[in-house]
Amino acid sequence: MLSNLRICAVSHQTISSVHINNICCYKVRASLKRLKPHVPLGRNYSSLPGLIGNDIKSLHSIINPPIAKIRNIGIMAHIDAGKTTTTERILYYSGYTRSLGDVDDGDTVTDFMAQERERGITIQSAAVTFDWKGYRVNLIDTPGHVDFTLEVERCLRVLDGAVAIFDASAGVEAQTLTVWRQADKHNIPRICFLNKMDKTGASFKYAVESIREKLKAKPLLLQLPIGEAKTFKGVVDVVTKEKLLWNSNSNDGKDFERKPLLEMSDPELLKETTEARNALIEQVADLDDEFADLVLEEFSENFDLLPAEKLQTAIHRVTLAQTAVPVLCGSALKNKGIQPLLDAVTVYLPSPEERNYEFLQWYKDDLCALAFKVLHDKQRGPLVFMRIYSGTIKPQLAIHNVNGNCTERISRLLLPFADQHVEIPSLTAGNIALTVGLKHTATGDTIVSSKSSALAAARRAEREGEKKHRQNNEAERVLLAGVEIPEPVFFCTIEPPSVSKQPDLEHALKCLQREDPSLKVRLDPDSGQTVLCGMGELHIEIIHDRIKREYGLETYLGPLQVAYRETILNSVRATDTLDRTLGDKRHLVTVEVEARPIETSSVTPVIEYAESISEGLLKVSKEAIESGIHSACLQGPLLGSPVQDVAITLYSLTVHPGTSTTMISACVSRCVQKALKKADKQVLEPLMNLEVTVARDYLSPVLADLAQRRGNIQEIQTRQDNKVVIGFVPLADIMGYSTVLRTLTSGSATFALELSTYQAMNSQDQNTLLNRRSGLT
Repeated sequence: MLSNLRICAVSHQTISSVHINNICCYKVRASLKRLKPHVPLGRNYSSLPGLIGNDIKSLHSIINPPIAKIRNIGIMAHIDAGKTTTTERILYYSGYTRSLGDVDDGDTVTDFMAQERERGITIQSAAVTFDWKGYRVNLIDTPGHVDFTLEVERCLRVLDGAVAIFDASAGVEAQTLTVWRQADKHNIPRICFLNKMDKTGASFKYAVESIREKLKAKPLLLQLPIGEAKTFKGVVDVVTKEKLLWNSNSNDGKDFERKPLLEMSDPELLKETTEARNALIEQVADLDDEFADLVLEEFSENFDLLPAEKLQTAIHRVTLAQTAVPVLCGSALKNKGIQPLLDAVTVYLPSPEERNYEFLQWYKDDLCALAFKVLHDKQRGPLVFMRIYSGTIKPQLAIHNVNGNCTERISRLLLPFADQHVEIPSLTAGNIALTVGLKHTATGDTIVSSKSSALAAARRAEREGEKKHRQNNEAERVLLAGVEIPEPVFFCTIEPPSVSKQPDLEHALKCLQREDPSLKVRLDPDSGQTVLCGMGELHIEIIHDRIKREYGLETYLGPLQVAYRETILNSVRATDTLDRTLGDKRHLVTVEVEARPIETSSVTPVIEYAESISEGLLKVSKEAIESGIHSACLQGPLLGSPVQDVAITLYSLTVHPGTSTTMISACVSRCVQKALKKADKQVLEPLMNLEVTVARDYLSPVLADLAQRRGNIQEIQTRQDNKVVIGFVPLADIMGYSTVLRTLTSGSATFALELSTYQAMNSQDQNTLLNRRSGLT
């Protein structure tokens, strides 16, 4: 299209020069004008994403690389394993930042929120686009804290591969298990990176064993460390039998040398590496038939003759099949092992075309994308992150939102780069885009080019027997699987500083809810107060802080409350009649229902109908009946908490002609509430999985404290020099635990919490809770 298009490196404010020979297309010139980066004060970036070096042939190759050269990856791990530091090093070595950021200094690219920099943790996932050796990598740094587990879930949903990072001294930790299960759910191929090999207590062997035992995965050792803890200085590449040593005089880790292992200089290391390579070849041959045939036919006598490329191709196939996981090691903080990790991402993790997405056959080449995250920008409004599965997105494009059944227009298209974004003219399938101008699109929405395109896809799906995608008798729809949103476990009231600020607070909460679907906001019907429902203490604390900083509102939070549930213990029947005359119309409904407990856990009531209910009546009134039952179960008779694990059976329904569906719904709701009040009632409380990592010296006081908190200890494991206490504890008794644990252990212990299930409270604790709620104690 254009020859000799050369784009010089850009300072962090303007594009210094653009030389274009043979200008024959005004559109390209317009595209280049729009390529001005939005750069707030902060970090210096050496150049724009995609505009690095002088070997770029055209604007098209910068923005839309071949799909085989795209890698969509996520960085996932337990809190404090080194995800953000690893991301920071990746950006530096790929040429996108001029200096190395540090979490402790609060100047990292992907942790750009004030709350993240103050606390040194990741709260929001951040997307970054960069190039590495001819590959385009879209990388997402995800949080490790359990309160923000939805951030991990919604990002993994749209990725093709992931890098799981482990603290080499701790191995598999509590949140590592959680993110690993999430990746399993979405069938995501993974690479493991054992970070912090320079840390005191680091053990390569221990970390690999914990992957094998706890994650039930088969580790493929592609690297071995040269030294551990203080003696760690480099790694051995098992595939190529080379050693990689980083220059000790280099501050940034860019300089390292790759040398073949020789019998003369490294006899022990060569012997160990040869054994590891032979074991690796045998492992891969067991898992991949094609590779096994190759080895048996040509290289069975001498594995040393097997080319590294053949082994790499086989490892790539095994990684895609998820029968094993490649394992690499290094130290992100000490700048060792990151470049080989980037190479491994491009060699072993899949491109978008290597992932088998069933729904793509229905869309052909039409646009199909999933909105997986929404950010709120004060200047631009909502920014929607999209994974493009097929077709092309361009600015000023009208798109159809299948979930919302509405049409919107994309005003601008951006390439995501943490908190800085570069405007681009188009983006093709396989990429992650950032769109401006979509007012109604939310997390989990399916985006297509038009309503007719969605209907055509639905018809193709139906022809192939995929009738599950048809929704009742409405318009046929083909939806991508959205994101499962976990139920909140904490809630508290939130008040504006004055009544006049209430609309501002409502606006702020609406924006934050759109950004974070795990935040729920409801109005208390009795007190009229606004109630915040979140995933944990830290989650609600961050929301409160963001309302203050981003929206300038000094709000007041009530005390944190635990989200209890209620259930019933026996079967009861109840009847109710509603007789109202409104104007000249008489509304008369008589209902009989039975409420009974069920053993399977169900958050929503199971609704059944007796055979005596006529189908004609049911056809007209079914929606009203179910609406009445659901609304009755939202507030239980004991605490006003949601009722779960119940089945409601409708035995009789008599409706006077002309009675409105609203009256039917109200009568059913009242009848169900009457039945729930008559039954023996039980409060259910959230039970948390707890994992405490503590030094041996402090184990006794920690166990004694947990016993007072109604903790149930399952096991105590040994992890290097520490003890790991695993058990269950009621959420009500673990509030504010971080402060107590720091005090007991002089700040040396860490803990992780995750919702396990809801369990019945014993009668004494239940009575105490009810008395406290009613103001008797």
